[in-house]
Amino acid sequence: MILGLSVAAFTQLHVLISLVGIAAGLVALAAMIANRRLGGWTAVFLAATVATSATGFLFHSKAIGPPHIVGGISLVVLLLALVALYGRNLQGPWRPAYVITAVVALYLNCFVGVVQAFQKLPPLNALAPKGNEPPFLIAQAALLAATVVLGWMAVRRFHPQGARAA
Repeated sequence: MILGLSVAAFTQLHVLISLVGIAAGLVALAAMIANRRLGGWTAVFLAATVATSATGFLFHSKAIGPPHIVGGISLVVLLLALVALYGRNLQGPWRPAYVITAVVALYLNCFVGVVQAFQKLPPLNALAPKGNEPPFLIAQAALLAATVVLGWMAVRRFHPQGARAA
């Protein structure tokens, strides 16, 4: 039991929160690239991604491993994003700091999603059962490349003082 839920139910909740965070993050990222502010989507993205990282620590584990490290990094990055957005109102250097940290948080959530997909989905697992075969590495490299390109576009285009509110 975790927080009064069976491990299976808690896992489903954790995955649902992760998927909500990824979907809202993609919407927020597209908005930044279009120089638009979507306050609601952004809030959902940040809240769900914090919840995803935090709930990941509640799974039973005997030792600290890669999931804990990624979760810890994600929470630090999210803290910086929250300070930049809500504490510093994206002023001056906090604008690019927010965009970069938001994109990194989205990337980390997607990175874990790819890892989990290759571990849990039989067709993907058949392609890369150990998680270090070319299909897995290509998927992760494509994710990283897309994140870098889209993040660069967001940093260059998102200027909230001129952004259209939605």
